[in-house]
Amino acid sequence: MRHLLEIDDLNETEVAEILEIANAKEYSKVLDRQGVALIFEKPSARTRNSMEMAVIQLGGHPIYISAEEIGLDKRESVEDVTRTLSCFHSMIGARVFKHSTVERMAKENRVPIVNLLSDEAHPLQALADVLTMQQELGDLKGRSVAYIGDGNNVFRSLALASGFLGMEVRFSGPSEYSINDEDRDRLNFSGVNFSEYDNPEEAVKDVDVVYTDVWTSMGQEQEKDKRHKAFEGFQVNEELMEMAGKRAIFLHCLPAHRGEEVVDEVVDGAASRVWIQAENRMHAARGLLNWLVEKNLGEQGRHE
Repeated sequence: MRHLLEIDDLNETEVAEILEIANAKEYSKVLDRQGVALIFEKPSARTRNSMEMAVIQLGGHPIYISAEEIGLDKRESVEDVTRTLSCFHSMIGARVFKHSTVERMAKENRVPIVNLLSDEAHPLQALADVLTMQQELGDLKGRSVAYIGDGNNVFRSLALASGFLGMEVRFSGPSEYSINDEDRDRLNFSGVNFSEYDNPEEAVKDVDVVYTDVWTSMGQEQEKDKRHKAFEGFQVNEELMEMAGKRAIFLHCLPAHRGEEVVDEVVDGAASRVWIQAENRMHAARGLLNWLVEKNLGEQGRHE
């Protein structure tokens, strides 16, 4: 059974296959008359809308399930919820707080599990990111992306996906919010061309893509003041984009905290591709779901 909990559940060839399917103008109804359960411990505009539309485009029926409806490890264990939902659905997507939750779901090995976001990874966002860069830049081998900000789940997945496609990956953020040694080992093991910079000005020099994310993510609100102080000097503004060069494009996974990690002039500027990137969440999801059907459910795209 194939799942997607993090980008390195795939290899370079498989990432390329998913992107090719995502770019296709026509797609078959591989989820015809099938349900896909979408569990949301954390709310999201882009994840819910992109996943529901992707399932519908493939002929399936998405079911949104809030945290209160199932109470993971409160009303029922994660394992029992997974077993129950697999009675009705061909796949389960889960947007959760703890990465261990999707790992426990996958261990049941009943239906494909898709990580819609966890504290450690955001693989569907990363697929949309590289899809956007590929559409804008063509072949990504030899291209470069500079991520400015927090070494969080978005960065980890982005680094793996970009590295798999031959990109140079640069990171610049406060030392206390950089990635840890385990993450560095993981990137090195995966063959990612990765480098770290003390200041963002060096990181963005002659880069193809400048990427940032919020300084304070959902669930970290109590750290807001501390984080804002630490991230001073790491804002993506017009001056930083000028240092990157005229060819550089700007990406952000959204929602953006305008005036904090990025300014209006960049989000709404000529270099910004954030709305194309947001739309690509749907296309990337459709590509992944189609690929998982082909890998797991056979040519008919349904349970025997």
